[in-house]
Amino acid sequence: MDPSGWTPDELAHVSRATEIELTSRRPDGSYRPYVTIWVVAAADCLYVRSAYGWNNGWFQRALKSGGGRIRAAGVERDVAFEQPGSDVAHAVTAAYHWKYDRYGPSIVGTVISVEAVKSTLRLLPR
Repeated sequence: MDPSGWTPDELAHVSRATEIELTSRRPDGSYRPYVTIWVVAAADCLYVRSAYGWNNGWFQRALKSGGGRIRAAGVERDVAFEQPGSDVAHAVTAAYHWKYDRYGPSIVGTVISVEAVKSTLRLLPR
């Protein structure tokens, strides 16, 4: 098990997936509908960013709930959503460039912008 809580297989499978599905918990414990989102790995942790910034609905619900679930590449896990420190911003941005630059600057720009960097979440398995 990795210090981040992911097994090596889970980390490898999810980080290789182009997209994951992510949901947050409602106050009653049920899950909201899944959203499809890009994911990257940096320093053996998984990260997502809101392409539409801090005020995006899914991002605000994830912040408020603090937890939810992801599924991708045969992995399905409950997760906690944690705002990382600024010390990982560069590594996460570099991971987005490495993985998604093939989609072009206008699309990748949505997840590497200053606003997107502010809306980064670390996914921690529960």
